[in-house]
Amino acid sequence: MDVIELDLQCESQGAIPSEADLRRWCELGLRQRTADSELTIRMVDEPEGRELNRTWRQKDYATNVLSFPAEVPDGPGGVPMLDIPLLGDLVICVPVLEREAVEQGKTLQAHWAHLVIHGCLHLLGYDHIDDDEAEEMESIERQLLAELGHADPYADE
Repeated sequence: MDVIELDLQCESQGAIPSEADLRRWCELGLRQRTADSELTIRMVDEPEGRELNRTWRQKDYATNVLSFPAEVPDGPGGVPMLDIPLLGDLVICVPVLEREAVEQGKTLQAHWAHLVIHGCLHLLGYDHIDDDEAEEMESIERQLLAELGHADPYADE
């Protein structure tokens, strides 16, 4: 069985899920990966979330989740120079997540699960910039959340 090394950093006053739940959601989101994985989940309040979003995406507001894939330099032939399990970092803005859950009529547990899985898929290279990529990513999210007993997070769109 592949190992997931999870570094949790909590810089938020909000309600944080258990480490077991966070790990379970990461395992689901990374299930298609056939190697050990190492990632950080940093849970922040709005000032830090806003600063990171402004710095890295040039958007001046706190967003729910930011994904920062690890950048491992390529060597000859495009093969990564280092064979390491580091996937990257997820930053979850807890107040934004909590507000969205209320606005969207979702439980906190369901929204946490969705955003952790969503972020993990980004670390694997999935994106939702164009419609085809978005549909593929959302389909995987729907399937994984259904396995947890959560409703389709995109049902109201």
